[in-house]
Amino acid sequence: MALDAWVNESLYPAWGQRFRIKRELARAKSAYQDIVIFESESHGRVLMLDGVVQITEADEFVYQEMLVHVPLIAHGAAERVLIIGAGDGGVLRRVLEHGGVRRAVMVEIDAEVIRLAREFLPGIGGAAWQDPRAEVIVGDGIAYVAEAVNAAFDVVIVDSTDPIGVGEVLFTETFYAHAARILSPRGVVVNQCGVPFLQGEELIETSRRRSKSFPHVSAYLVAVPTYVGGFMALGWAAKDGSLTGLPVAEIERRAAAAGILGRTRYWTPEIHAGAFCLPPYIAELLP
Repeated sequence: MALDAWVNESLYPAWGQRFRIKRELARAKSAYQDIVIFESESHGRVLMLDGVVQITEADEFVYQEMLVHVPLIAHGAAERVLIIGAGDGGVLRRVLEHGGVRRAVMVEIDAEVIRLAREFLPGIGGAAWQDPRAEVIVGDGIAYVAEAVNAAFDVVIVDSTDPIGVGEVLFTETFYAHAARILSPRGVVVNQCGVPFLQGEELIETSRRRSKSFPHVSAYLVAVPTYVGGFMALGWAAKDGSLTGLPVAEIERRAAAAGILGRTRYWTPEIHAGAFCLPPYIAELLP
């Protein structure tokens, strides 16, 4: 690798970002996608899939904490959590930080992502891989959700690529219908919906599809430095419409009971409550 080597992200054809590489750590072509892990000068180690940044050591906590802690705390008594994707292990790690979680099933389609993340990004998943409450399945998340029994889970977390290529099937009406079926009566499903300033159609379309199976569809926001273009939207679909309006004091009480209060670097009870307050340019994209 040349001393002044750069990698350009390929997410947008007319705008983007680049990273200066200290060294390349891994490069593989799986049955599903191109995988690259490199060490950058600015963001630590970086995982890219098909030329798009998925996670960096420097700011992974921002995305992972909000993707996990918001739905689990909002539910208030989640014991069974299903994770689709998230092969780096970060979502699994945060789910298992909640003392009330008895079972966390993670279904990742690409075994190579798991293997390379465990080898080259060990700090992201941490000890979650060995936790006895965790069940890691290399397989098709769509098939798993279609075959799971009714009310098997309290929360479903979808951490996928954008709705193109391998991640496309995780954004369909059929998937959300099955997700609603396997969720308990107060169940919640969340998934990343891109950066609305640049990917507004993604939030529009996925919200429309979720609304066919869930009575309460919304989104909440997180500012992840690596996901350039402003706020990232995390899609929210729930059976109980009251879960997004919890007062800060109640969020704090639940976080203390779960064992996460004071252990986070981005999520706080105040940020949790405020994340559902959408600026008009994003709110107008919802049904």
